[in-house]
Amino acid sequence: MAAPISPLYEKIPQKNTLHRALEFTIFFLLLSLLAYRLLSLKNNGFAWLIAFLCESWFTFLWVLNLSSKWNPVSYITYPERLLQCYQVDELPPVDMFVTTTDPMLEPPIITVNTVLSLLALDYPANKLSCYVSDDGASRLTFYSLLEASKFAKLWVPFCKKYGIQTRAPFRYFSTELVSSNDNSMEFLQEYRKIKERYEELGQKIEGATLKSMPYELSSAEFVAFSNVERENHPTIIKVILENKESRPDGLPHLINLCIQREACQASTPLQSRCRECSDQSLWSYDKCSFHAERRL
Repeated sequence: MAAPISPLYEKIPQKNTLHRALEFTIFFLLLSLLAYRLLSLKNNGFAWLIAFLCESWFTFLWVLNLSSKWNPVSYITYPERLLQCYQVDELPPVDMFVTTTDPMLEPPIITVNTVLSLLALDYPANKLSCYVSDDGASRLTFYSLLEASKFAKLWVPFCKKYGIQTRAPFRYFSTELVSSNDNSMEFLQEYRKIKERYEELGQKIEGATLKSMPYELSSAEFVAFSNVERENHPTIIKVILENKESRPDGLPHLINLCIQREACQASTPLQSRCRECSDQSLWSYDKCSFHAERRL
């Protein structure tokens, strides 16, 4: 007979005896007030009726609110039991999206840390895909992601090997390393090595931001970003990391996605001619209203 599967979470009811006694007292006082209003309604006229209706509505809303708080519970989750309940092949694929627009307002090092923390999640790598949606089509953001992908080849295995829970490098290295019996010589050597590599990554990104270390737009990776504008650019899709062998212990997919944007000129309508009948229109469409409707 197979052993029972441990649940992924546990629901624990909370004691609230004092709170219930207080709510009962308030409820009794509200009913007493309504009964007093109802019995005295004939002697106090229209104003008393309005007060009775308002207080009845308030009591009704109070009871609805009370019903959601009557049995408070807390949940304890056990994510480490996930693989006990499901096989790796049964786990669903997960797509993660990181959005950014302007690297001057959203520093690339913050975006990079967010991406690295997602790539290092304790989940099969062949089931993860991280998409960085960059509306501004920034070459600086793309350069930062390229450099981060190189660092990820060290950071992700390190996190999974030692069970690192704080997976954002900035947060992890900003705190002092706590001495522990588990900190073997091998761990300390890898820790120092990866910390040095992260500091180098930060210096490269900061240098590119200050343009003291310019990146070559003529290289193959940056050709698509050579003549783009922040508010007017075509769709650009760059696969930075790809788990071609679908290895669960590899690196997740990392894709830089820049959706097409066109400059808005609605405030100054352009005159154009329909391509099918040469009818001149006051709108910036390439078809007149008749042919546009037929197309739809």
